[in-house]
Amino acid sequence: MRYEAGAEEEFEAACGLLVDRLVRWAGGQGTPVDAFMAEAALDYRHRATVDGRLGLWEPRHVEELLLHWFPQQVTEFPGEEPGDGPGTLRTLLRFLHAVRLADPRGPALDGSLGAVDAAEEWYPEAMADRDRWGLAKFWAVTAAEQGVDVMDGAALQRFAERAQRGEVAYDQRALDEIMDRRLKGRVPVDGARAEPQLPVVLPSDSELRRPAEASTTVAQLRSLAEWAGREGRLVTAAGRLRMADARELVDVLGTGDRTEGVRSSNDLPRLGLLVEWAKKARLVRVAKGRLYAVAKARPVLADPLQLWSRAFDALFELRQALIGARSGWHVESMLFDVYDEMLEDVLNTLYSLPCPMPWPRLRDSVHLSYRAHFQLDAGSDLRQRMWFEHADRDLRAMFDVLVDMGAVEREQGMADPAFLETDLSDAEDFGPELPAGLPQELTELLGVMGAAADPAEARERDRRLREELTAGPVELIRLTELGTRAVRQRLLAVGRDAPLVGELVQAAPAGLLGALAEEYDPDTARTELAGWISARRDRAAALRQLTDAVRTMAGAAFRTRAQAMLDVLAVAWPDGEGERLLRALRDDAVLAPLALSALAQRDLLSPEDMTDAEHLLVLAESLLQLVELAGGPGGAGEALRAQGPEARDAVAAALDSAHPDRAGLEELRHLAARAWGTSAVRHGGVRGRGRSTGRGGRKRRR
Repeated sequence: MRYEAGAEEEFEAACGLLVDRLVRWAGGQGTPVDAFMAEAALDYRHRATVDGRLGLWEPRHVEELLLHWFPQQVTEFPGEEPGDGPGTLRTLLRFLHAVRLADPRGPALDGSLGAVDAAEEWYPEAMADRDRWGLAKFWAVTAAEQGVDVMDGAALQRFAERAQRGEVAYDQRALDEIMDRRLKGRVPVDGARAEPQLPVVLPSDSELRRPAEASTTVAQLRSLAEWAGREGRLVTAAGRLRMADARELVDVLGTGDRTEGVRSSNDLPRLGLLVEWAKKARLVRVAKGRLYAVAKARPVLADPLQLWSRAFDALFELRQALIGARSGWHVESMLFDVYDEMLEDVLNTLYSLPCPMPWPRLRDSVHLSYRAHFQLDAGSDLRQRMWFEHADRDLRAMFDVLVDMGAVEREQGMADPAFLETDLSDAEDFGPELPAGLPQELTELLGVMGAAADPAEARERDRRLREELTAGPVELIRLTELGTRAVRQRLLAVGRDAPLVGELVQAAPAGLLGALAEEYDPDTARTELAGWISARRDRAAALRQLTDAVRTMAGAAFRTRAQAMLDVLAVAWPDGEGERLLRALRDDAVLAPLALSALAQRDLLSPEDMTDAEHLLVLAESLLQLVELAGGPGGAGEALRAQGPEARDAVAAALDSAHPDRAGLEELRHLAARAWGTSAVRHGGVRGRGRSTGRGGRKRRR
């Protein structure tokens, strides 16, 4: 239910399978569905959202699909019956929940359907609004409206040539809006994907209140608000603290600023940062010449975790106060221009990292990011070193603040070997050498390092970095639990996937196993599964629920998913019980083929230990999964032909097996007959990637 951004063949196969099964299911329910619109909906979740989870539909996804993606991507020509986008989405949502493919962390079905109802009122207007169209759709409809047969490539080319010569009438205002929207990135677009983070373990919020209360920053911000009070403190015409008050506040807050000989509170950097921080966090405000505590912030000030979280979010707005130039004699570093973006990237890099990040590695990766943002070739080597050193000082100032507030911790130690394994001298070999389990941001930064310079320069940089990392202890940086919680909340706010161990404790069995199979490593899967079982108390009953979920998924003919669910159950089940479970299922009427396949793949069952009947079950299961992974009749036929001449005998043997999926075997028989050119009964009413045969292929995504 999720594929990497570049895994187009795999996604196309899965999309074909889902649309095919959706159409069949909808037919059985007597529910209308537009297969093309369903495919476009899955395309949207895969191509234009940051998480790409096909089974998770929050209200924001529903609204963006119906009011932006469909209007942009789905072309409906004059005189053509419009597709039912809202109706198709409702059917798709019901289908995902009915066959247990809905993500357990998403809203309940009623919530998603309610979002469809809310957007449906505006859907016809959005589809007709040319300002929302994509560029290709705009020109295709314009051509069709002027009598051009858009299915005739030559006619369409002649129309394009006339348009380029200015001989075609079109809506210039709408075209300008479309181009402006594209340039400003105000449309869902391909390439929006960010890969999921690793699952993290966090204490409860009640436990996190203790370190939040101990934060130096929390204490200072609270004291600042109390000092300002409801009556307020006078400020200068420029909105700054009077110097007498500033000196008092330096002592109250313990900022460490030197006040001797200072004439303006603007020259007290730490105090100035805290005052600006309190303003950005909406704890204090300046009004009518006085600095007041914000009355509505009193509940926040009373809750250390709320106060800490608000301060953390406000940190992204403190570029000027933290690293901005304080006089005309100073200039900002490169970090200043990319401050909020770099802060986000660095924190995301540290998030879920299995080992602390050594400062030299982080520093050099940030340097490569600067090179991607700025043109640095014009400066001399000495000047570039000065630029980087200036930016490094500001980066350290940023980390000092993160440490003071308790978001980051630093220590001295040897770099983990994971940071020594990459070879930056060979860009082609760099990617596969990356250690497993690194966050996407770090992987991308390290990947840039391998490709950003010529090989000789990369080798020299790699040599210097290795020497620095191995010469002795270095500064190691990691997020604290408070920092991890805060970064996770920001990731979730933009729609990224950031699993939390324990969040699936109330999930349905199928949702639990599906999420563990797709996103969790074996260790965190064991922890998550143990928590789920513990919440149900009856261990035997919990195991029955889980195996029944696999059985139901297999019965729904999603065999590869059922296999993945059984595999993760076998791996995550503690104390060797996974193997015992698989062996116990060898005689299960439904799960025997999956269990035998899992045992064979783990070398826990040799071919000599299987009966002839079991060999046939494994053979049939492998062919059914092959067909499923190919997605759609066309792809399945190609997959069978690709297996070579021996595939005919394998299919014949599988068809004679006692495999429980009789419908799947019947479909295999028809597909095999088609693949090798013999007559067969045409199956169902779908073709290609699940498009209905009755729609005539007139809609096109652009």
